[in-house]
Amino acid sequence: MADVVILESRERVLAGILFTAAAYFLFSAQDASIKLLVAGMTVWQIMFFRSVTVLAACGAIGGRKLFADTASSPIVRPMLVRSAFTLAAWLCYYNAARSLQLAELTTIYYAAPIIVTVLSVVMLGETVPLLRWAAVFVGFVGVFIACDPTRLGLSVPVLLVLAAALLWGIAVVLLRKTAMQERTTIQLVLNNFYFLLFSAVPALIWWRMPDAPQLMLLMSVGALGGVAQYMLFEGMKRAPVSIVAPFEYTSLIWAFALGFAIWGDVPRTEVFMGAALIIGAGLLIVGNEHFRKRVQDS
Repeated sequence: MADVVILESRERVLAGILFTAAAYFLFSAQDASIKLLVAGMTVWQIMFFRSVTVLAACGAIGGRKLFADTASSPIVRPMLVRSAFTLAAWLCYYNAARSLQLAELTTIYYAAPIIVTVLSVVMLGETVPLLRWAAVFVGFVGVFIACDPTRLGLSVPVLLVLAAALLWGIAVVLLRKTAMQERTTIQLVLNNFYFLLFSAVPALIWWRMPDAPQLMLLMSVGALGGVAQYMLFEGMKRAPVSIVAPFEYTSLIWAFALGFAIWGDVPRTEVFMGAALIIGAGLLIVGNEHFRKRVQDS
């Protein structure tokens, strides 16, 4: 019986890692779509369309019962707080994106997994092994090498990205706390309902009618964002935050791949060196988790 429980625990953590890694790939694809859209419309309007799309999909899948269950959910208030932190992170990040290069922006923002690991100890009481701490810092060193931020100063855009990293770190930890209390579809409805409320007025004030290509991109942002949120919520249910947080580093690899595919950006040699460290950090966590479970089995 104990062997079955241990096996289920191991499979649960590995499933959490896979869900989280897939979520960050979809978030990277969403960011690429948003990068194409921000030249012609505000982040508020993009957020509004994304929220409407996700809520429409949830309604089609869950019907009225889903919305009724959501209204009576015990996590209505906690999700409001988490959504506020997420919204603030979004605004800081995309406002800074107007002044910083993608490499600079990504480097500073990837302080977030370290922040998440620290907060998981402070706020959730998780025990983080030394090897997992090492993996987090190896991943960050990989980002540092790939993007070379040594020439940056503490300008307003840099401070905005640091604020975004901190706010997103808090939001992820709050997500871990709410993820265990309610099913994923209800969290999706609440998260996007609050985003809809926050973005509706600014979106209408600075509204620009999208053309056909922009409308297709807006729909893709909604679809990618909705599925990514679902996978992230599911991943958080299955594995501790300190395990899945470093897999946010994989977004960097996807960002450069999409940059090459869409804009023809060719990464420097340092990017490949950094990517190797980032992948190595992720594999170190997976390998450590697998080894630890095998020791428990024996």
